[in-house]
Amino acid sequence: MENRKIIQVEEKVPPKLLIPLSIQHMFAMFGASVLVPFIFGINPAIVLFMNGVGTLLFILITKGKAPAYLGSSFAFIAPASIVISKFGYEYALGGFVAVGFCGCILALVIYKFGSDWIDVVLPPAAMGPVVALIGLELSSTAASNAGMLDEKLKSGNVIVFLVTLGVAVFGSVVFRKFLSVIPILIAIIAGYVAAIACGIVDFTAVSEASLFALPNFSTPKFDMQAIVIILPVILVVTSEHIGHQIVTGKIVGRDLLKNPGLHRSLFADNFSTMISGFIGSVPTTTYGENIGVMAMTRVYSVYVIGGAAVLSIICSFIGKLTALINTIPGPVIGGISFLLYGMIGTSGIRILVDGRVDYGRSRNLALTSVIFVTGLSGITVSIGEIELRGMVLACIVGMALSLIFYVLDKLKLTNDREEA
Repeated sequence: MENRKIIQVEEKVPPKLLIPLSIQHMFAMFGASVLVPFIFGINPAIVLFMNGVGTLLFILITKGKAPAYLGSSFAFIAPASIVISKFGYEYALGGFVAVGFCGCILALVIYKFGSDWIDVVLPPAAMGPVVALIGLELSSTAASNAGMLDEKLKSGNVIVFLVTLGVAVFGSVVFRKFLSVIPILIAIIAGYVAAIACGIVDFTAVSEASLFALPNFSTPKFDMQAIVIILPVILVVTSEHIGHQIVTGKIVGRDLLKNPGLHRSLFADNFSTMISGFIGSVPTTTYGENIGVMAMTRVYSVYVIGGAAVLSIICSFIGKLTALINTIPGPVIGGISFLLYGMIGTSGIRILVDGRVDYGRSRNLALTSVIFVTGLSGITVSIGEIELRGMVLACIVGMALSLIFYVLDKLKLTNDREEA
């Protein structure tokens, strides 16, 4: 294998590469994905099962043209927690089904009317900073997972974090041939070994876990009040999905909004969320961690993503394996995420460069400036039980500004419009 060769979306990968590359993707998403079921108080096995099934459905619906791994969505945590406390988890599941169904309807509307409107509401000067914020606003999460934001730093956490991050960073630069495509996996292994040496890995749960176990399936219950509390999240997940598809398209060098089409990927994403609600799992979404892995390794094959999905399904039925993977400590996950989130932020800057955004034009300077400040300032806008902040709020503000500029252009009131 040539050094740093690009493995494109539709390329098949030989088994000797497929297995480690798939494991690498599964590990990349694991830490964040199992955190959501822990917050909701449910067994993560059902989530691993649905992550795998949802990813395979996504690949099937998008005709294998959009590499994406579906993991647990964090956007639902706040409203779902309210519903769980008031009504119970079954009614939160009903809300997940409703959001997924409405998202599928939205995808059909986009199929009917197209996605050209995205160029109007999110031009490169707006999309670049929005995509950058996907990674930048998660940077503190990576540092927190690693224990780097604790009031008193623990030497073990610092050592494991630095080993993991160091192997990932320098491995991406110096590894050659086969090793050059699995630096994330090697970094995770190195960090895990360092964690064991530092005594911060607890194997008690592994010894107590059963060898095989069925995921805990459950069914939803529906209540209009519970649905109304959760439903506005569709604004959040739609903005997030568009951003992820654009940044993935930039990484693989294809316009995924056109082929396979935003309608297909958005439908697949929401259909997976709807199925998740019906079987007792949490909503799914395309995962930034796996986008970061693709950007770093230059391996975009959907066969690798599919392999990771199959491994996730297998893990959901093997109790001891799930427990063992779950022993990967925060400093390891944080060390990997530290790099991957940064690479997503860099992809946003790449959109500005590739789009040749002219900051001599007042609108471009204003769009990028306002979006960055909105996303990083910590401003929160509450609409009922829904809180809009960070990338999502910045995206909405950017869309509103872009629409206003578009209208002003049509009225010929702007001083920097491009004459046809």
